[in-house]
Amino acid sequence: MILLLLVFAVAELNGLDASGPYPAYAEKLELFGQLVGDWDVEVTYHLPDGTRDAAVGEWHFGWVLSGRAIQDVWRVKRRPDDVEPLGYGTTLRVYDPEIDAWHVTWHGVLNGSTFRFLARKLGHEIVMEGLETEELSRWIFSEITPQSFRWRAVASTDSGKTWVTEQEMTARRQAARD
Repeated sequence: MILLLLVFAVAELNGLDASGPYPAYAEKLELFGQLVGDWDVEVTYHLPDGTRDAAVGEWHFGWVLSGRAIQDVWRVKRRPDDVEPLGYGTTLRVYDPEIDAWHVTWHGVLNGSTFRFLARKLGHEIVMEGLETEELSRWIFSEITPQSFRWRAVASTDSGKTWVTEQEMTARRQAARD
């Protein structure tokens, strides 16, 4: 009995990984699917006092849950040779055909933060609008090409009249590894 439960648990864990999008929604899933792969990132933090702080890291996107969702792992360090990460977390993005949008949840494991978003394509950008936050927040993917993209986090404390950039990243696809 214990062996059967162990086999079932391993099979369930293996279900996290998927080779591609769920066929029935493949076109819609491509919105975030185009990001699947491994990326090097340069991060700029815009601090409240007007100064900036920089970091470097990696961002890895992959298909999960039988191709019905995309999960990423993001890790940045102040310098490449630092042992401890400055930022580290994961995001799960699940497409909802009922509303033609994505439910997105970020989990920052270093500071215990969790943010929920609703994401849609707006023009040439992917805009994730924050849910359950005191201020308006958006995380935006833009300038997306097969080899690069830009990401930024913006916030508004005046109901969207003005927006302040809090963080931005440029990403470059990593070279394929043999």
